[in-house]
Amino acid sequence: MLKGDGRLGHDLDPRDRAPQDACGVFGVWAPGEDVSKLTYYGLYALQHRGQESAGIAVSDGSRILVYKDMGLVAQVFDESVLGTLRGHLAVGHCRYSTTGSSVWENAQPTLSSTEDGGLALAHNGNLINTAALAERVPAGSTRATTDTEVLAALLAADRSKPIEDAAADLLPQVKGAYSLVFMDEKTLYAARDPQGIRPMVLGRLERGWAVASETAALDIVGAVFVREVEPGELLTIDERGVRSRRFALAEPKGCLFEYVYLARPDTTIAGRGVQATRVQVGRRLAQEHPVEADLVIPTPESGTPAAIGYAEESGIPYGQGLVKNSYVGRTFIQPSQTIRQLGIRLKLNPLREIIAGKRLVVVDDTIVRGNTQRAIVKMLREAGAVEVHVRISAPPVAWPCFYGIDFATKAELIAGSLDVEQIRDSIGADSLGYVSLAGLTEATTLPAERLCRACFTGEYPIPVDELRVGKFVLEAKA
Repeated sequence: MLKGDGRLGHDLDPRDRAPQDACGVFGVWAPGEDVSKLTYYGLYALQHRGQESAGIAVSDGSRILVYKDMGLVAQVFDESVLGTLRGHLAVGHCRYSTTGSSVWENAQPTLSSTEDGGLALAHNGNLINTAALAERVPAGSTRATTDTEVLAALLAADRSKPIEDAAADLLPQVKGAYSLVFMDEKTLYAARDPQGIRPMVLGRLERGWAVASETAALDIVGAVFVREVEPGELLTIDERGVRSRRFALAEPKGCLFEYVYLARPDTTIAGRGVQATRVQVGRRLAQEHPVEADLVIPTPESGTPAAIGYAEESGIPYGQGLVKNSYVGRTFIQPSQTIRQLGIRLKLNPLREIIAGKRLVVVDDTIVRGNTQRAIVKMLREAGAVEVHVRISAPPVAWPCFYGIDFATKAELIAGSLDVEQIRDSIGADSLGYVSLAGLTEATTLPAERLCRACFTGEYPIPVDELRVGKFVLEAKA
């Protein structure tokens, strides 16, 4: 049983599981530095992207050691463990499972044997041709059931050429979203799919280089941001520096949902700060869905930046109307029936003296099934709110993601079957407004054609055969 992680958990209401995060990857090549601790802190900064398992692989130039386990970064690693992981390069991973069960065998980095030594690989994203790739894996070469393990096995199986060349040959055949960090005993590699769906950045250390899912991880370890890893690019990092190799033409389709929910607010994507984007979305919400009200409050903490923007644009005062219990973790003990009936109060509690007699605008990032918003609206009314107007800083999420976010299925998504007025009636709000897709897109400052917006539109940039994908596709095959 895992300990609670001190975060506001979604699992307290199994009927309303929020979009689950992607994974976080980090890699470092830095002779003379304590690379295991750099990787630890890099993963710590990326913990929001995955809380199921964590792992670090380190090489001292002659052998690769991997340590991984189920749990959070701070649960898996301590001083004694990190002290055994010595070397000059490392890769690390924190996982939320999108292909393969949440079990130890599927924790990353994966380790495979090559003709010349070892290969450790970590992956953020999700492949859509995993089943076809798995058919090419030599029998008995893998026990795990993840797309990551398939990639590592195929790279290690190509014994006729160096890993860099094997990767350049294999990656054009891989379909889906992947930001990869991998290493042999002497060299660090990083690669990003031709669409660049998941983020990946390169940073400069005083005595080396680092790659990470988000710029916030570079900040934490003192690396200076250099640039994004380009879609369709393979980087090789060793004592000769950083070498770039193009294995596919770039067709940028960065994930729009990174701006809504996944990325840290102190991260920068495509030159635009995530916090600034979310505040701008709030301003756009106020323009598109104005209402007469007395107070704007966020659903902490996901709605805070957009609530700030809504308040600034509307002129309605911003306030804290809900208090979050910071010590309810994602692995919190199953509540009793009596406590379960209280629902959202395990996580949030209203400030009655702030709310009573007020007309409220409540800002959040998404509505998945509607159970959480329904409970919040009811709770605010019981606390004395005279009106509750809900504003959402993303368009209705009506389609599943096949590229690394574990959404509910279309049948489970409330926007998959109900229109906005029906959703408003379902959650009991006085009014409901979602930001428009155009408004969200404009806030990123990127053109629509450079973004993946499939969860809002159903238009997938990489065609998906839904019969050949799924979290348990390899387990079902087995």
